[in-house]
Amino acid sequence: MSQIQVPRIFSSDRRRARSLRAVSRQERDPSAARFISDEIAADMTERLQFVRAEPDRALLVGQVGGELLSHLAPATVTALPFLDLEWPYDLDSPARGFDFIGISGELDAVNDLPGALIHARNALAPGGLVIASFVGGGSLQHLRRAIMAAEPGRTAARMHPLVDARAAPDLLQRAGWKDPVVDTFTLKVRYGALDRLVSDLRDQALGNALADHAPPLGKGALARASSAFLDQADDDGKVTETFEIITLTGRRTLAGT
Repeated sequence: MSQIQVPRIFSSDRRRARSLRAVSRQERDPSAARFISDEIAADMTERLQFVRAEPDRALLVGQVGGELLSHLAPATVTALPFLDLEWPYDLDSPARGFDFIGISGELDAVNDLPGALIHARNALAPGGLVIASFVGGGSLQHLRRAIMAAEPGRTAARMHPLVDARAAPDLLQRAGWKDPVVDTFTLKVRYGALDRLVSDLRDQALGNALADHAPPLGKGALARASSAFLDQADDDGKVTETFEIITLTGRRTLAGT
């Protein structure tokens, strides 16, 4: 059987590196940004409470806030900063049979997203639940405009494309999830400088993971980007940036398919 050919948009090495860098930044600096992972953890906890799920064995992938870990106790929890979700998948992997899988981030930079969702479903026990949340296409519009203004007349791959929430239901259907649900919520964060936003993105593993990426902005281009970012500020001099969080939920059938 021939191997499925998936377009290589993202680098799994760079995705892994940004995750490990975020872990290092979080451990080194107590003030590092955590607002996205904290909100996702709170949302996952609320969803688990709503469906009265009490898993015995859980897998958490990505940056996951302490609230979710506390809620899952006394379950056996495996926590990983990243998971190899690229093709080909190891179908004999021991990472299977989880009652609950929570994925925070990661899926925004996977080449084969339908395949990754199948991989997650296959790692569930029959009837198990998966909740996957990640930053979606409605995010960071002010940053995108600032980056475009930094190099007028030139298109450089400095920010990777993000999943459109409108495409997510079809992805879940293709992956064969049972009882699939897609919804979104937004976070509004105020910034007085571009470099603070960039720092927050690095703290939370949201850097560029493109396979073909442009070199860093030069000093002049960075100054133009910073100025263009603040040109979008409100009357108080701060820019209101938006983070759209897409959440996918679904189950594996009781038959284990």
